[in-house]
Amino acid sequence: MMNQTAEEDKSDDLSIINRRIERLRLHLDPIINKNEITPVLSMEVKRCRGGGEKEKGKKAAMEVNTEALSDYMRGEYRDVQEKVYEYFKGKPELQTPIEISKDDHRELCLRQLVGLVREAGIRPFRYVVDEPAKYFAILEAVGGIDMSLGIKMGVQYSLWGGSVLNLGTKKHKDKYFEGIDNLDYMGCFAMTELHHGSNVQGLQTVAIFDPITDEFIIDTPNDGAIKWWIGNAAVHGKFATVFAKLMLPSHDAKGVTDMGVHAFIVPIRDLRSHETLPGIEIHDCGHKVGLNGVDNGALRFKSVRIPRENLLNRFGDVSRDGKYTSSLPTINKRFAATLGELVGGRVGLAYSSVGVLKIASTIAIRYSLLRQQFGPPKQPEVSILDYQSQQHKLMPMLASTYAFHFATLDLVDKYSEMKKTHDDELVGEVHALSAGLKSYVTSFTAKSISICREACGGHGYAAVNRFGSLRNDHDIFQTFEGDNTVLLQQVAGDLLKRYQEKFRGGAIAGTWNYLTESMNAYLSAPNPVTARWEGEEHLRDPQFQLDAFRYRTSRLLHSAALRLRKHSNSLGSFGAWNRCLNHLLTLAESHIESVILAKFIDAVKSCPDESSRAALKLVCDLYALDRIWNDIGTYRNVDYVAPNKAKAIHKLVDYLSFQVRNIAKELVDAFDLPDDVTRAPIAMQKEAYTQYTQYVGF
Repeated sequence: MMNQTAEEDKSDDLSIINRRIERLRLHLDPIINKNEITPVLSMEVKRCRGGGEKEKGKKAAMEVNTEALSDYMRGEYRDVQEKVYEYFKGKPELQTPIEISKDDHRELCLRQLVGLVREAGIRPFRYVVDEPAKYFAILEAVGGIDMSLGIKMGVQYSLWGGSVLNLGTKKHKDKYFEGIDNLDYMGCFAMTELHHGSNVQGLQTVAIFDPITDEFIIDTPNDGAIKWWIGNAAVHGKFATVFAKLMLPSHDAKGVTDMGVHAFIVPIRDLRSHETLPGIEIHDCGHKVGLNGVDNGALRFKSVRIPRENLLNRFGDVSRDGKYTSSLPTINKRFAATLGELVGGRVGLAYSSVGVLKIASTIAIRYSLLRQQFGPPKQPEVSILDYQSQQHKLMPMLASTYAFHFATLDLVDKYSEMKKTHDDELVGEVHALSAGLKSYVTSFTAKSISICREACGGHGYAAVNRFGSLRNDHDIFQTFEGDNTVLLQQVAGDLLKRYQEKFRGGAIAGTWNYLTESMNAYLSAPNPVTARWEGEEHLRDPQFQLDAFRYRTSRLLHSAALRLRKHSNSLGSFGAWNRCLNHLLTLAESHIESVILAKFIDAVKSCPDESSRAALKLVCDLYALDRIWNDIGTYRNVDYVAPNKAKAIHKLVDYLSFQVRNIAKELVDAFDLPDDVTRAPIAMQKEAYTQYTQYVGF
């Protein structure tokens, strides 16, 4: 038996050697490999209508168990999302009409939130800290009903409520929790000012401690310090978490000492009469491009006095005699800790943006399967999704939607673990990862909604088919909770910090640990043999895909570090950063794409259902190779990909798009979005044209 095993091992070794020799011969031999990837099928030869007749001799479209895939996608919080959907389905008076005024939309949005909490019994606030994944699942479902409702819920529970829980102490939770939870204490998150948004440390609002009365005096020193775009402020808010510079009396020439930005609870309206309180000036920011169900307002404070206990004092406190104490030694450390506790807003936006992308993709793909136009002479018209150009628009987008789904799920898991453990390494990782994913995903979704609209032609322009409202409501996702360009710079800065640590002999941990290996690979020249490999098996190998993504990131990181060092000598650190800014943004996006692909590959491997796993593998390959092709110039410039390999990648992307098209219906069905959530007539699963014509009166 032992001899037989040894013989088998020897045979396997020879087989491996022979395969490697054959591969090498093929790549050195100019004769075209007979197993070269089959070009994408032409529309004149092939039509595939969701399991219909296939071209003779071609591989049949894969079968997908939609229910199993949907179970894997939606996970353990499917039930609470269904509860949200069922509640609003049974409340037609709470469904947002196509045409609605700003004021009516705001009142409807409030009724929707009150109904969800008090009638349906869904209490999101209870999950903000203890079970964030469930909270974000509710947020995704609510955003599908109306994005304004999702944002209003986020302002109430993530921002206003979250600031009380995360920045306050037990006394604040005991006093405010129930009122926030049941919506008696509607509140605002007053951070952004007219002159300062992303630069939070530059805020100008002040909170001066008065030791005689044991109060803080909140003041807006100039018009640039007016709090701006504050959700819930214009109409419904009764409290605001106000971010201001904490100023303590001192005996020096200045008379006060700046202790840095802190958060304070400031009542803005009377709890009974709802009248604006003395010293507080509130104005309506007015009609916006989108999200008009959210009542954004501007706040000015004129010597508003609040008790000392209204300081949210988790990271810094002031005693009765005016002494400041903190467990953190510096302003910068306290500021970082404060913002670190508020990172949940970015996590929620990244996660919710994927939900918006699912809706837009579902509408566009279902319509593209339904709509038929042109075709071979004297034959029936074909589905517009059978056209390569439509596949090119929508199939990589669908693949990205799946990729983002798994990446943001992983982010939520990391965030949940961070809330439990408060591990410093994890805090840093979640901060950078949430910044990168929020930026990358929301930018991609914003562009994709417009592509979906165009892909649906004139019918995509009808308001009832939702692309306009989705685009307008989602557009601000690129700006609030951190401008995307600024957030990408934070990612780049974190990468450079870890790069320096590596070359000082330190270890790179967390999501960045791949840089240790890939940086070493980058510092050696690309393999001229593997640069020419063009077989489908090789191109669809997850290791090749990951190596390519990570090689690009490592190369960009190394070159960015060299360029910054070079320009710092003549321009200084700020000037050098600005000179290299576009390079740094590309670096950050490359890193985030690497992270997304790694999480997608892990999700494919972990999928228990065989048919679902095969479908996910196909979609993952399209995501990876489409990204490589889109940046093929980078790979060609450094000879990482030879011309023949680049051509093979391009062909394979087209072919994979065609294969994904064959299961596109099943893939969007797996999102499990009911018709009353997608709401667009052209996306209805039954009698779409009938419902569309009935809408206009036929």
